[in-house]
Amino acid sequence: MLVTLEGIDGSGKTSAWEALRDAGLGVETTFTREPTESWYGEAVARSIADDDADPLAELFLYTADHADHLSRVVRPALDRGDVVISDRYADSRYAYQGATLSDHPELDDPLAFVREIHDPWTRPPDLTIYLDVSPAVGAERAGATNKFEQTDYLRSVAANYERLIETEPDRFVRIDAERPPDTVRQDVLETVRERL
Repeated sequence: MLVTLEGIDGSGKTSAWEALRDAGLGVETTFTREPTESWYGEAVARSIADDDADPLAELFLYTADHADHLSRVVRPALDRGDVVISDRYADSRYAYQGATLSDHPELDDPLAFVREIHDPWTRPPDLTIYLDVSPAVGAERAGATNKFEQTDYLRSVAANYERLIETEPDRFVRIDAERPPDTVRQDVLETVRERL
């Protein structure tokens, strides 16, 4: 089973991921994240820090990191029978890079374009927990330290997530992440345990 944690910056994905890791789920579990700590992930981090990074080139850096993550971590763990829990996964790419490419003159639907690139080879999640916060709250929590943490940009990202949720409502579980952190983490833990 592949479980992913998604949401805009500042929604508490990493805190929820850490809470799941610390709680112990009673099954063999591989905890991972995107961007990864591989050299592909390092290239992604460099592009995040570069306000002038070409958005299309950036998409393919993220895609390369995802491909490596699948071959090196996700698929082997699933083949062993592990539950895989990832802090961010392909939906982050669809939502974020779809927003980044929104002004691209040759793309009518950037989110659909990014999904089409991934559809033939990615491994879809079995469960995605969407930690829901408003863009203003997300930007404030994240500190607006890079180009992806600005309120206006996060509005576009959140709109893309809503499109994804509408397309696959059975896969997504929405959790109100503006509540106290302990409550949110407990809801995440209960949701995952119920699905296992």
